[in-house]
Amino acid sequence: MASDRKIAVVTGANRGLGLETSRQLAKQGVYIILTSRDQAKGQAVVQQLQSEGFEVGYHPLDVTDAASVQQLAQFVRDQFGHLEILVNNAGIGLDFDNGSLFNLQIETLAQTLQTNLYGPILLSQALIPLMQIRGYGRVVNVSSGAGQLSEMNSGYPSYRMSKTALNALTRILANELQGSNILVNSVCPGWVRTDMGGPDAPRTPEQGADTIAWLATLPDGGPTGGFFRDRQPIPW
Repeated sequence: MASDRKIAVVTGANRGLGLETSRQLAKQGVYIILTSRDQAKGQAVVQQLQSEGFEVGYHPLDVTDAASVQQLAQFVRDQFGHLEILVNNAGIGLDFDNGSLFNLQIETLAQTLQTNLYGPILLSQALIPLMQIRGYGRVVNVSSGAGQLSEMNSGYPSYRMSKTALNALTRILANELQGSNILVNSVCPGWVRTDMGGPDAPRTPEQGADTIAWLATLPDGGPTGGFFRDRQPIPW
């Protein structure tokens, strides 16, 4: 593999937006390390992408398990020695049928935060140092308009709060990495026809993944610390 080839880790990539993001980045010549909790499903998707002519590897990952995150980081370090792209796509929504904060179970909030916030924190801590080796990195946090404070409403409170917190992580990381050529941004892919979005969603995975892939390949000097939908900045 060429030493100047970009390496990307995409989490939750065995289906939906993660899979389509992997495909779009692979089309641009990025080598993808596809990750998922379910190893059999992840490896099947890797074989699918390889059959399409893309160079894709696999590593199991549970974003809620610090040891699993460290094992991934060690794998990247041993196999490649550097990393250029991290797409924090893995996420859950456990309370889409919950319309009121007063019905929220704290256990549901804790489980949602563990995946949607703690996971990206652990991955950022473990993998951004591999970006610093070459002074180049792109971190994309897959968020949601449901987490926008400017349009905050009721309904699915644990999901909303987790995405608001993920946006805060984006701003904090971008500030700490200012001037390092490691760009960190959040993205709202819109309501997409995935297992989470359901069959009635108006957007295709291809449409949803477009801005994710765009942010993952921003040129030097591109935006950082922003929130984007359809390649345009949106309010926090």
